[in-house]
Amino acid sequence: MPKMKTKSGAKKRFKLTGSGKIKRKHAFKSHILTKKSTKRKRNLTYFTTVDKADEKNIKLCLGLK
Repeated sequence: MPKMKTKSGAKKRFKLTGSGKIKRKHAFKSHILTKKSTKRKRNLTYFTTVDKADEKNIKLCLGLK
């Protein structure tokens, strides 16, 4: 049986934390930034964790399961 390939789109977008959770970046930070408040743009800068419901699918895409 051949090796499982990692989805290259997923490996660019997600990182694993030490505790096994998955980190992701926020959306809506790439363009049309003039109408967004400074506070909103600043809060979109930071990483957040992936929702529990999506973790299984992302781990499959990353080849972890």
